[in-house]
Amino acid sequence: MPWPHPPLAAAHLRRLLVLRSSPPASPCRIFSRAMASSFTTAAAQQAAGGVAAATTARAEEYEEVLGRLSSLISQKVRAHTGNRGNQWELLERYIQILELEEPIARMKVIHVAGTKGKGSTCTFTESILRSCGFRTGLFTSPHLMDVRERFRLDGVDISEEKFLKYFWWCWNKLQEKTDDDIPMPPYFRFIALLAFKIFSAEQVDVALLEVGLGGKFDATNVVKEPVVCGISSLGYDHMEILGNTLGEIAGEKAGIFKKGVPAYTAPQPEEAMVSLKERASELGISLQVVDPLKPHHLKDQQLGLQGEHQYTNAGLAVALASTWLEKQGHVDRMPLNCTDPLPDEFIKGLSTASLQGRAQIVPDSQVNSEEEPNSSLVFYLDGAHSPESMEICARWFSNVTKEDKRVPSYMEQSQTSGKSRKILLFNCMSVRDPMRLLPHLLDTSTQNGLQFDLALFVPNQSQYNKLGSNTSAPAEPEEIDLSWQLSLQTVWEKLLHGDKGLNSTDSSETSLVFESLPLAIEWLRKNAREDPSTSYQVLVTGSLHLIGDILRLLKK
Repeated sequence: MPWPHPPLAAAHLRRLLVLRSSPPASPCRIFSRAMASSFTTAAAQQAAGGVAAATTARAEEYEEVLGRLSSLISQKVRAHTGNRGNQWELLERYIQILELEEPIARMKVIHVAGTKGKGSTCTFTESILRSCGFRTGLFTSPHLMDVRERFRLDGVDISEEKFLKYFWWCWNKLQEKTDDDIPMPPYFRFIALLAFKIFSAEQVDVALLEVGLGGKFDATNVVKEPVVCGISSLGYDHMEILGNTLGEIAGEKAGIFKKGVPAYTAPQPEEAMVSLKERASELGISLQVVDPLKPHHLKDQQLGLQGEHQYTNAGLAVALASTWLEKQGHVDRMPLNCTDPLPDEFIKGLSTASLQGRAQIVPDSQVNSEEEPNSSLVFYLDGAHSPESMEICARWFSNVTKEDKRVPSYMEQSQTSGKSRKILLFNCMSVRDPMRLLPHLLDTSTQNGLQFDLALFVPNQSQYNKLGSNTSAPAEPEEIDLSWQLSLQTVWEKLLHGDKGLNSTDSSETSLVFESLPLAIEWLRKNAREDPSTSYQVLVTGSLHLIGDILRLLKK
């Protein structure tokens, strides 16, 4: 059927009014109580006003901080070498300015690089060690909704208060010492430096660092002696920076290897493995390949992160956590061998790990509600943005939307007649080649018995105001450039209809381009409400930025 078309000092103080608890028994008593009530009400209003003003001031300060962080984002592509702030040798100078040489040297670091799964691997490893009773610090990227997600302390995003305190400490010191010769560091390097400051000041037992891009020249690679290093699954991504072959890409990732530091890797394609082993051999270290976990290792409990591919990431996490425990003298906490079930602390950590935007299922609360018990709109979120991760994403979506497990029971809102519509909501960054992404997604879906009824192409919301928390699209439609989304649609239609593409009479029924993400969501909600007998299952993928935008909108 056709589809319808700077920090403020304690400026706000609470004042408490203390009243006598036993006024004299007299005709004046009623008056006294009324007076007390009046005074109490006035005090409460004054205190509430102070709290509200403090909250507003904190929000304004936070927006100011986000603005300053945004000022560090270079307009040049990441492969550009002309930005002096990107020069590697400047990192040591920044570390000196921030007095972080000794704190970084003392830090007990687990360092992880990779193309796919490095964030999941870090998340699993952190959760294991936290379950073992250690104070953890986890640095990952990118964030989805709030920059504070990048800094987790004991499994929780850093508080706004602590984030502001450490931000201003780093910002002010760098501002005092930087000039034309030593400019402010670019965005990612600043937040990596901020992570080192946070983890050292908070005295974490273990710091888990996810590489941002590549490895050799990544800001996290200032750590000279990590406890252990890991490489998650490798594939083709950021080729304009890392190289055009798996061997070149693997060589960049292996840049985190250090002499005398144990290294582990997930199973890799042969070309990548050769490159990793060459680098390990040059350093005189052994590179151990870690097999994926099996369900019996978990005593048949489920991993906290969904998808079959997560058993590979969990296997690497177990090896990293075990080696860290061994190097820190906690041999009694380690698994006995590779075949028996894991220790309970390991199983708890693996089964309770959480990471937004990776194989995440989110029913839409506005449609799946008590007011509309028969309507069903569910978003399936996965930040896949490489050819290999597209295939993994497609397999996951195909499996999880099969009729007997459309929505996990703990999320299930309603039972429909069983009819469903599979919809793709897609965008990717313009530095990526959609011909390396969409065919993998479509072919793998088809191989797994899934066909999309419709594809929607939208721009990211977050492109309009970078780090600001109040995301909004431009008011005037003519300001929106949809040329990239239209090109994505063209690729999709050619994959479906061959050379006819958008000229096919079927194209209007198989894809649409929307001016904004909110418009696309409202369109989906409208259709789901008008067709309550159908379950609307929407796969959102192609960009972690898109995932963050939709989570923010659904949260509202």
